[in-house]
Amino acid sequence: MDTQQKLIDLLHDFDTAMFVTRGDHGALFARPMAVAQVEDDGHIWFVTDRHSGKIADLMLDPDTVVTMQGSNKFVSITGTAHAVDDRAKLDELWKEAWKVWFPEGKASDSIVLLRVEPSSGEYWDNSGLTGVKYLLKAGKAYLQGNRPETDASTNASVSLQ
Repeated sequence: MDTQQKLIDLLHDFDTAMFVTRGDHGALFARPMAVAQVEDDGHIWFVTDRHSGKIADLMLDPDTVVTMQGSNKFVSITGTAHAVDDRAKLDELWKEAWKVWFPEGKASDSIVLLRVEPSSGEYWDNSGLTGVKYLLKAGKAYLQGNRPETDASTNASVSLQ
């Protein structure tokens, strides 16, 4: 099983994420963000306000963690994030729903893109048939007094560099 591809495929299943940065005194801050795009290489795009705290945090430390959670699927990505001023990319990504945060629309001067360049990640996938197989393994392990065995279909740590 290609665990790197599985991780990237799972990333495409999410439309929101928790975006984690480190503040000026070392404290970690997490905030929910809409996922603008996941590229085929695992890079993740977000749209934010250039005057937000997360931009200030990233200027001090570009290291970030992005976590995603859904029904029986979980992903964690570690990487670096950078603010990107690219109006052509913004035009490509723009969703009308974002006018909630940017009433002026995509012409707003306060909009900036965030691009997360992943270095590693981990996934846990107990959805669909994979989840049924895991439940059977877990039930058997429970009856035997053991822990269930996992495999790359349900959990893997992946390098993305």
